Amino acid sequence: MEFEKRKAATLASLRSEETDKSPKGTVDAPIIPLLDALNSHPNYFTTSSCSGRISILSQPTHVTNQPKTKKKALGGTWIFISHDPADADSILGLLFCPDPNDQNDAQDQNDLVFRFEPLIVAVECRDVASAQSLVSKAIACGFRESGITNSNRRVIIAIRCSIRMEVPLGSSREVMVSREYVRFLVGVANEKMEANRKRTEAFFQALQSEGGGFVRPTVANGEIAADGHSDSGSKEVPGGCSLSVVEMEIAGEPEENLFLWGHSSCALEIKNRNGVLVFGGFGGMGRHGRRSSSWLVDPLFGTLRAIDAASTPSPRLGHTSSLVGDCVFVIGGRADPEKILSDVWVLNTAKNEWKLLDCSGDKFPPRHRHAAAVVGSKIYVFGGLNNNTISSSLHVLDTDNLQWKELIVSGEHPCARHSHSMVAYRSQVYIFGGYSGEKTLADLYVFDIQTCKWKNEKAAGRSPHARFSHSMFVYKNYLGVVGGCPVKQRCQELALLDLKVRVWRHVKLESNGEDLFVRSTANVVGDNLIMIGGGASCYAFGTKFSKPMKINLLPLMSLDDNIKPDDREMHAQHYEMVNNEKGRQFQDPRAEGVQSLSEPCDLNFESDLPMENGISQQVESYWILQLERKYAKVGKDILKKFGWLDLGRKVYSRKSGSHICFPVNEKFSGVFKENNHPLTDLSEGQSNHFVKPVIGQEFSVNEVNCSKALDILKECGATKLAAEEVEVKKAAKSPAKVMNEIVGLLIKEKGLPVELLEELPARWERLGDIVVLPATSFKNPIWDSLGMELWHVISKSLNAHRLARQGRVASTATRDSTLEILVGDNGWVEHRENGILYSFDATKCMFSWGNLSEKLRMASMNCRNEIVVDLFAGIGYFVLPFLVRANAKLVYACEWNPHAVEALRRNVQTNSVSDRCIVLEGDNRIVAPKGVADRVCLGLIPTSEGSWVTAVRALRSEGGMLHVHGNVKDSEEDSWAKHVSESISEIAKSEGHCWEVRVEHVERVKWYAPHIRHLVADVRCRQMIRT
Repeated sequence: MEFEKRKAATLASLRSEETDKSPKGTVDAPIIPLLDALNSHPNYFTTSSCSGRISILSQPTHVTNQPKTKKKALGGTWIFISHDPADADSILGLLFCPDPNDQNDAQDQNDLVFRFEPLIVAVECRDVASAQSLVSKAIACGFRESGITNSNRRVIIAIRCSIRMEVPLGSSREVMVSREYVRFLVGVANEKMEANRKRTEAFFQALQSEGGGFVRPTVANGEIAADGHSDSGSKEVPGGCSLSVVEMEIAGEPEENLFLWGHSSCALEIKNRNGVLVFGGFGGMGRHGRRSSSWLVDPLFGTLRAIDAASTPSPRLGHTSSLVGDCVFVIGGRADPEKILSDVWVLNTAKNEWKLLDCSGDKFPPRHRHAAAVVGSKIYVFGGLNNNTISSSLHVLDTDNLQWKELIVSGEHPCARHSHSMVAYRSQVYIFGGYSGEKTLADLYVFDIQTCKWKNEKAAGRSPHARFSHSMFVYKNYLGVVGGCPVKQRCQELALLDLKVRVWRHVKLESNGEDLFVRSTANVVGDNLIMIGGGASCYAFGTKFSKPMKINLLPLMSLDDNIKPDDREMHAQHYEMVNNEKGRQFQDPRAEGVQSLSEPCDLNFESDLPMENGISQQVESYWILQLERKYAKVGKDILKKFGWLDLGRKVYSRKSGSHICFPVNEKFSGVFKENNHPLTDLSEGQSNHFVKPVIGQEFSVNEVNCSKALDILKECGATKLAAEEVEVKKAAKSPAKVMNEIVGLLIKEKGLPVELLEELPARWERLGDIVVLPATSFKNPIWDSLGMELWHVISKSLNAHRLARQGRVASTATRDSTLEILVGDNGWVEHRENGILYSFDATKCMFSWGNLSEKLRMASMNCRNEIVVDLFAGIGYFVLPFLVRANAKLVYACEWNPHAVEALRRNVQTNSVSDRCIVLEGDNRIVAPKGVADRVCLGLIPTSEGSWVTAVRALRSEGGMLHVHGNVKDSEEDSWAKHVSESISEIAKSEGHCWEVRVEHVERVKWYAPHIRHLVADVRCRQMIRT
């Protein structure tokens, strides 16, 4: 009851005309539809919000000798604030051309700070379950810092993300940055504002598309989202048919073995082996990792059993499994982040044995996240990812002679992609969706194996939403698409392509759970669709896996009986128009300078514009067409059908979201030039009231002609206006695309082969302000002919001040880095991690990204009154977490690499912990202290065994804790832990200690190599009481 009272009071204040407590005093207009959607739900109401803003704050300069206060207590004023993309010239005018009448007191010096702050919405929820549901939706849409707080028994969540920025500009007396830098900051902030807008729009659409109590405006037979999109024209299954998603009850082996993603599966219809065979993937029982297990799921009885076969393939994910006869062929995959596979394994299900095949023919490059389909005895493989390269090749493996062949194809080629889906139907292979490296795809291609020709299939009806990491299957004459990313689609809808009439249809999936069919697998067994695995890593709630699910597809067979005859012919979208009063004028009386399409007048609008020297002051392409939100879908479909929609500008809303404005192009204006008469043909003597050709009637957009389309727009009250502001869509280019274009120009100028572009890296790392290219990049000797010109072009395209190429850690005792600086003077960088600043020369010292989890674990220890000895300190990988986060009383840091010692000394100074750290340069077996430590860290891999005696000697006589690092085969973890315990015990005895030695915990840090783990054993040494 208290929740309802608080919600009623809050909503009443929102409707009030009084200003609120924010500096602006009102709710930000861009998010009013989102707030309305949230407040419409019985379990939520918003308590505060900001749509996102770019600002410059003038705040009092912080004086260090003053008592520390909260940030808000500092005060300050905004000298600039905008909830829309900012204009650089306006900001430059404020900063560099101050008002001469604004004479501040010399003592009132303020700091100027440039800020971008993304959307934040505080929502009170009825209960924790409602809060978790909304947070998961927000996180899925990109607001990954969203979370739940409990305050005075009120459950409140914050919907937010981390794309903020805050940059000091100087003071009110002097701006310390250049004009060019301010322009750069404004550009970055505007890009963040656009990213913020897209995430907000995606969140709003996710709320509406999933229903569940969120109210959304409707138009006749459809539903309109924030941007005017609607699903009203889609081919839903007649009669409101839906399919149920049922969780499978698993018996036999634990169902957690099927908590996987990136695995493969195929349906077996072999004697004694009917069901779904699952292989590999990430997840499984216990600590999640890559798997090499094989499982057989029986959907009929719900049993799960392991397939114990000798010589299994190595653990992997992102591979494919294809059934040919009695054999399952596993192709490619990823064994670890740097090892992409091209091997082919076969499981003979009759003999229950695995075998690595030696295939001949054309070279088959390594890949993962590819797709495969079987036609006869041949396996067709398309696309995939190999480190930096995305493939567009089509290979076929003949399983009779084990020969690969890269096909020479013709027709409309699909672009390179990965994470797509692929199935075979008769003599054709279909691929759908995927990711191109720059965008998510929604295209459907068909490959005819007889003509060796690709075709871009243009089926009727609404195509499935763009997605990747989804699943595809064939059932009877239907091709189905389910799941995938973006996660907002979840599994609420099953898209079906009727392969007989080439029409997309859509079926709602009813589920009691929150299934996440991302990187899952779909197999048809009888009349059931079996969904195995799928999931994602979630910022707030950890890793999520979907349970095995079953969907009965038999109801789809009734589709043909329910489809009207004209549906097969029209293949079009239908709308029911709302009756309007006769002769009603649709123009908003409050609009000024607008032209209503219902006015029977000359519609050549050039004559209505102010003229100067006979030239119109308004560019024709900068018109918009305004429609009420409920007619937005109808108008959009008409504009798209006739090519009148200006795709280079943005659709936006006006009047608090009640109207949608569509940018129209010159072609649309040309229609009015050709029609110097009312929109409908009026003969002499006719009434000038417009004709209503479709009022109360069902019509197809594909059947109307140009004149009739204009009449329909007129009926909907469409109004043509001169655009108040022109917001042109920026064609965002990824750094990879920019690099491709710039390097392409360079090699063209130098007369080098264009095929070199295929070798450009698609991934890189940033270490401080250094962009680090992979070790394998630009190794072709041809690149050397470009010299330094190449590296300057690469650094410019990646907006990098310094550029380097990664090298492997030297196999010397000091484990030096072999990073190569390509652009820049030196390799010194600063890297902040977990609130700790690491500074080091990247060309001389290594830095391990993979040990972050272990550094966080050490930082979480309570070492307040402890003395710690780190025998392999390096630049302070574990020394600093012990000091800064774990609050160790004192740390002895042993290190013999002089470059690492230099960085270590600098880092303890920078992080203000030098008074609690003693750096001991040299071999730890010589310089390490004895009998002082409560805790000893032995952070050396592949083994630290050479210093175990030193570690025991460093401990106090009462004992303490040892953190022993080592690289261990995954099959030998238990024996390694036993070896560590027994060895430390023997060493302790030899040193005269009477200790109980026990391994309390073994931490799995990371995979170091296939089947090799980096482990840390926590070894407790405790003095035994002598009797």
